[in-house]
Amino acid sequence: LFFRRLIFGTLYPAYYSYKAVKSKDIKEYVKWMMYWIIFALFTTAETFTDIFLCWFPFYYELKIAFVAWLLSPYTKGSSLLYRKFVHPTLSSKEKEIDDCLVQAKDRSYDALVHFGKRGLNVAATAAVMAASKGQGALSERLRSFSMQDLSTIRGDSSSTVPPSVTVRTSSKQSQPKTSRSASEGTGSSGK
Repeated sequence: LFFRRLIFGTLYPAYYSYKAVKSKDIKEYVKWMMYWIIFALFTTAETFTDIFLCWFPFYYELKIAFVAWLLSPYTKGSSLLYRKFVHPTLSSKEKEIDDCLVQAKDRSYDALVHFGKRGLNVAATAAVMAASKGQGALSERLRSFSMQDLSTIRGDSSSTVPPSVTVRTSSKQSQPKTSRSASEGTGSSGK
């Protein structure tokens, strides 16, 4: 049933809409535009009616029959519904609908800007947190190198530098010197 509706309700009218546009036949073009308006309303209503009426016997078959009635050149169902109900209703409510759409457009733009700013703030905060955690890991790694160097120096009794001074002054430049002196001290005592 789904495939029948897909073929007859969507693909068949789409192909004939293409032919109407290609031939530039205004009468056919208007006929298919009325169909698509009615079909859009039908699809919207169907979303809700499927929830409540799917248990009804022959519900899906009735929907297929309705789409066939809309398409039939004999019944002209979509044209009839459009001219009797949709056009008069939309004409009388057009100004209100346009105002609601403008307000919704403005609100959606404001919401997009608001959430965009919040999203950028969250992303910036996450980037700063990641950078600080990365820097913290780097400082921990450097600190662990300093502690290893300190323990090597503490093991060497010939060093006269107090451990607290070594921790405070340890940097990239002083680390290689400290490790060289420690290795020279152990190398000289081993000989």
